[in-house]
Amino acid sequence: MKKEKIIIGITGGIGSGKSTVAKLFEQKGIPVYYADDRAKALMNENIEVIDQLKTEFGEDVYKNGRLDRAYLASMTFSNPEKLIKLNAIVHPAVFRDNEEWTKAQHSPIVMKEAAIMIESGSYRLLDELIVVSANEAVRIQRVLERDNTSREAVEARINNQLSEEERLKYADYIIENNLGLTELAQEVERVYQEIKTKYYIA
Repeated sequence: MKKEKIIIGITGGIGSGKSTVAKLFEQKGIPVYYADDRAKALMNENIEVIDQLKTEFGEDVYKNGRLDRAYLASMTFSNPEKLIKLNAIVHPAVFRDNEEWTKAQHSPIVMKEAAIMIESGSYRLLDELIVVSANEAVRIQRVLERDNTSREAVEARINNQLSEEERLKYADYIIENNLGLTELAQEVERVYQEIKTKYYIA
């Protein structure tokens, strides 16, 4: 199958290691768009997004010209309607930003890393979807070490996401990440070779 540009998604639950997988693909020369990082940046830089957030959540959502993430989280965490409105502001802006970024890349393969790729439906616009998978105990331990938070908080975040079983149903490729970086790099290489073979990329 020959295509001008193959767009591949990388997703996974919290603590699965999807960002590490994305960086390993970057080391192979593949450009990666980090959707969650860009969403944070757009909420601080994009005038249209800033104006919409102020209209929806009030002027207090920005302090000293920067988004007050804790304030925004407190307004959306237990209010599904507010969360839907937040996503309706941010997701289209990220979509446009990603489209522009993708057009500017000259690589035959580009990747997009995002946490809620399946939930948002954006996976439908991809050629392939890689799901990074890890045992729940491993994921909890990683987040505890990374985020200086409580086990209860991590478990709550996991329970708010798609189940691992559900997420894996959407995967074109699964990368297991229960062991060390050496084993993970081997998994990335395996998937990379499979994709190159499928799309006739030298």
